Amino acid sequence: MSAGMSERDPLGHPVYRDMPTTIFEKMSGRARETGAINLGQGFPDAQGPEEILRAAADALMTRSNQYPPMAGLAELRGAVAAHYARHQGIDLSPQEVIVTSGATEAIAASLLALVRPGDEVLVLAPLYDAYLPLIERAGGVARVLRLTPPDWRIGREALAAAVTPNTRLLLMNNPVNPTGIALREQELALLAELCVENDLIAICDEVWEHVIYDGVAHRPLIGFPGMRDRTVKIGSAGKIFSLTGWKVGWMCAAPALATLLARAHQFITFTTPPHLQWAVAEGLARPESWFDAMRGAYQASRDRLVAGLRGAGYVVNACAATWFVTVDLPASGIDMDDVAFCERIIEEAGVAAIPISAFYPAEPVTHLVRLCFSKADGILDEAAARLAAFRASLI
Repeated sequence: MSAGMSERDPLGHPVYRDMPTTIFEKMSGRARETGAINLGQGFPDAQGPEEILRAAADALMTRSNQYPPMAGLAELRGAVAAHYARHQGIDLSPQEVIVTSGATEAIAASLLALVRPGDEVLVLAPLYDAYLPLIERAGGVARVLRLTPPDWRIGREALAAAVTPNTRLLLMNNPVNPTGIALREQELALLAELCVENDLIAICDEVWEHVIYDGVAHRPLIGFPGMRDRTVKIGSAGKIFSLTGWKVGWMCAAPALATLLARAHQFITFTTPPHLQWAVAEGLARPESWFDAMRGAYQASRDRLVAGLRGAGYVVNACAATWFVTVDLPASGIDMDDVAFCERIIEEAGVAAIPISAFYPAEPVTHLVRLCFSKADGILDEAAARLAAFRASLI
């Protein structure tokens, strides 16, 4: 044993020491090992938009590769502010934008900057699995409001019951991974009302804000009455431009909050690669038609996978946003829980998926499975055919 280590204390912080490997890495690893089609982890199989890739390559070779400003290049901060003014009617200054190395870093920086020891953070389950360990590592306590299918509704009474005198923050995702729900106007109004009445700061994980379908418009919580000065709005170039490996994100907030966020960010990653920042700035200035085309392509992929699955007898829930659809197992005539189903299809059908129970810290929903449709048509068709054969083998 190393000098100074106590025999009574296990190595490491318990938040991370006792944590299993994330379900996304686990299932992607299984897909690599078995050669299965990976509809589990959420990433496209295409390279990404050529014009944005070329902008990054050009910046890499012709512009600076040294430290950019800690808060982000002026070009990207200005582009984020201008983009949100044009697309969502939000009046932000570039100084209210902090560039981060992905949205998960933005979430971590927000929690580290704003959570004081013992503060309660209200979260809505099912939830992104990074939320709870980050809250706990920041010294906070998660207050989990459990939502249930098929509508995943947020109710006034349940919200009021979830808040205590120690609740200081709301951490929420909209549109919602894994359910594919875009929160309704009345639900967002309820959340805004809750924050104002209880003096809560809202950390809004809005990475799917552009990946939304059927003509639905994204409504950011920061735009609701009373929320401008108490909201951290988080976005992701990885989701907007289908470039998940770039890990370029940002957090937007009023000056008092932005100052605190920047202080946390400076000691996490400090900066994000400058050539990627310049390329994302160019991407955000693309015309509205570009974003419409991107959404239209993913909506077509959604419809293709849903049609294939429904044709095979699976019951697929509605999906208004994200790259994911969910399959209802008992409604599809399948008598097994989500974990067992995912284990069997990776071995027997050669398809990787994600059990929805992984998104709950307790009392999980266990009858739904998430499938990613941000893949080529041929891959989606083959996955649907394999899952059709698997279901037929059970009946």
